[in-house]
Amino acid sequence: MTVWKTSVRNFLAHKGRMALSAVAVLLSVAFVCGTLVFTDTMNTTFDKLFAASSADVTVSPKDAKGPDEMQESARPESLPASVLDEVKKADGVKDAEGGVTSMSVTVVDRHNENMGSETGAPTLAGNWTRNDLRSMEITSGHAPRGPTEVMVDADTADKHYLKIGDELRTIAATGDISAKISGIASFTVTNPGAAAVFFDTATAQQKLLGAPGVFTHVNVTAEPGVDDTRLKENVAAALGDAGAYKLQTQKEAADANKDSMGSFLDVMKYAMLGFAGIAFLVGIFLIVNTFSMLVAQRTREIGLMRAIGSSRKQVNRSVLVEAVLLGIVGSVLGVAAGIGLAVGLMKAMGAVGMELSTDDLTIAWTTPVTGLVLGIVVTVLAAYIPARRAGKVSPMAALRDAGTSADAKSGRARAVLGLVLTGAGAAGLWATTRVDEASEGSLYLGLGVLLTLIGFIVIGPLLAGAVVRALGAVVLRLFGPVGRLAERNALRNPRRTGATGAALMVGLALVACLSVVGSSMVASATDELDKSVGTDFIVQSNAGQLVVPQAADAVEKVPGLERVTHYKVLGAKLTNPDGSTEDEYVTAADPTYPEDLRRETVDGDLAKAYGERAMSVGSDYAALHEIEVGDEITVAFKAGRTAKLTVAAITSDDTSVDQGAMYTSIATAGTYVSDDRMPGDMIMFATAEDGEEKEAYAALKTALAPYPQYKVQNQADFKQDLKDQVGQLLNIVYGLLALAIVVAVLGVVNTLALSVVERTREIGLMRAIGLSRRQLRRMIRLESVVIALFGALLGLGLGMGWGTSAQKLLALEGLGVLEIPWPTILTVFVASAFVGLFAALVPAFRAGRMNVLNAIATDG
Repeated sequence: MTVWKTSVRNFLAHKGRMALSAVAVLLSVAFVCGTLVFTDTMNTTFDKLFAASSADVTVSPKDAKGPDEMQESARPESLPASVLDEVKKADGVKDAEGGVTSMSVTVVDRHNENMGSETGAPTLAGNWTRNDLRSMEITSGHAPRGPTEVMVDADTADKHYLKIGDELRTIAATGDISAKISGIASFTVTNPGAAAVFFDTATAQQKLLGAPGVFTHVNVTAEPGVDDTRLKENVAAALGDAGAYKLQTQKEAADANKDSMGSFLDVMKYAMLGFAGIAFLVGIFLIVNTFSMLVAQRTREIGLMRAIGSSRKQVNRSVLVEAVLLGIVGSVLGVAAGIGLAVGLMKAMGAVGMELSTDDLTIAWTTPVTGLVLGIVVTVLAAYIPARRAGKVSPMAALRDAGTSADAKSGRARAVLGLVLTGAGAAGLWATTRVDEASEGSLYLGLGVLLTLIGFIVIGPLLAGAVVRALGAVVLRLFGPVGRLAERNALRNPRRTGATGAALMVGLALVACLSVVGSSMVASATDELDKSVGTDFIVQSNAGQLVVPQAADAVEKVPGLERVTHYKVLGAKLTNPDGSTEDEYVTAADPTYPEDLRRETVDGDLAKAYGERAMSVGSDYAALHEIEVGDEITVAFKAGRTAKLTVAAITSDDTSVDQGAMYTSIATAGTYVSDDRMPGDMIMFATAEDGEEKEAYAALKTALAPYPQYKVQNQADFKQDLKDQVGQLLNIVYGLLALAIVVAVLGVVNTLALSVVERTREIGLMRAIGLSRRQLRRMIRLESVVIALFGALLGLGLGMGWGTSAQKLLALEGLGVLEIPWPTILTVFVASAFVGLFAALVPAFRAGRMNVLNAIATDG
């Protein structure tokens, strides 16, 4: 009880000094809890949507593609009407109806504006069925009654200011469908962002599937008392050859849709938790520093406690109890802040088109427990070493000044350990640059990053002396005696300076590493494009939609083009000469494609691969299956018949463009795949006649203006688009890393604030002998700047080492150009000085307001 009372009294006595550490715990816990609540809410939203929209049993074609699979054809797989008739005869069937759904559509308004989501959510077109009433209700107008009417979902209508009578054009592979809005249907569950339009059944069949009397699926409703599993068995029995179809209960269909979203949600969840972990790591430095300085300041007090009978365990326990209190306060506030953060993220997603309702806000019991446990455990672990140090304080310390420095033997051991770890990490990074396989190198890279990071953290105090002196010579000496005082203050406790700088180092190391990797990726891809791309224009969809025939025809008719190349992708099962089988994608292109994309050939002649019944394979695939030019591969096209194709060429996979691609001609593929099953173009390439580039570029854009889902890019556009995409990704990562940097800044603030308290008497004496308030504040600001620059130097240097090693692995995947983004690196370094200035504002202000006589009278 005495230990508890002492700990609580000390915690409350130093609550101001603990505040910033508590904020660090709060931010870290908030990020973890916010991530968990946000992703759980998204899971709940999709679970409700999929459960509500799935029939008791759904019958679909065996080869029907899931929402996360590549759509090889613009027309979905379909079922004949006879399947619906057979299903209706099954026992236990209350109702069965044919459904039509296609995601290979684009819907535009009369201003040619795309009605689809900008967040990647699909645009769905189909027929309005009774099953849709499970998740939607008509809130305005009526369901479509003919080919000139369409119904739209309320979210899309609200977002684009649509009303009854407005005309929409639906662009499908079979042609355009122009219809006026006859009704608006609202989702009764949360719609995360998909746009949906509905036609009458006959129109949907003819216009979306290209044939009357066919469906993409059959929705089956069970009679009362018949469970879904029994119904599925009955339907399978009625169909006879059930293996020719895909039958799913409501739960199975919902789970399949959920699985298709699962990978995306998992990547988001674990990526965000990874950044929360980085913030926790940075927060550890802050907590260690806080407790280390508090223990140092209370050395005399602890000595007195030991002198009057407190044991080492009691002193140790007292500090750990303070850490528990800090962890509890920070974690409880962090859990609450995390829920607020999740709501804020939901609102932010709504602003960009992904609607998430707070009605679905999901707070699992594990979320606050995880936040509390993490916050408390991390805080206690961070305080453990300072607590042990407090326990070692002897009763004689009551007769000495506070803040006795650590013993030299411990410092030497730390330096040796740091050098060993850093050396081992450097060896791992070096080994990364010497491997021949990326999978092997990734292990060395991970080990090298981990060991060098730990090594730099451990060796930080040793580096602090040399680096701070070097920075002092360049920066601080310009400020005369005040600069020299700032340098000595930073050097006074290298362990503290090292820990404070290390907190900033972690975040900036990741920034530098990712900047190097991102710049190298862009530079490598740009170099690859310059070397290999021989066409002038590329036509494709950002959302991965196939080029509809009417858009392809528009490209073909553009004047001033020397050639147009079609590029299609077909799924196939390959049987290799060694007897193995693989599911692969085969690229079918026009014979002009080798002129549009120059590929290095390892063996054979690539031009011959576009001949009759011929193909090429990539060098990695050929090596794996011991394939040589002249060998025959059996290719079973999933959309058609089986072919036996001769390998005419083996292309090098030492590239980042079309790596691993297998080529054949569209004519060869057309021999085995009928026209109505042949997929649309994934990409189209166009080359202008000499001197007509500018005119052809403008003409292409004009020709494709009615199809806003596609964009026309010349090589400069393509490179800029690539740069923008990488830049956007890096900006997201930098934004997440900002949390760790904010925590690191709090660490600098806390270190300076506690340092000012520790040096109260010294500051009073300096003021008494003539140091002005302005000089005092400048001294503290300069000390903060040099600590921030120390952390920045370590972080940027370490990050560039990581990034350079990572680029060597990318080189094995064809991205062989290393580019150091010096403008970014220099900007971050200079910005670190301003971070230091900002962090020193409050401590410098408080120091400047000290009463000189009271400061001199302060007890050690």
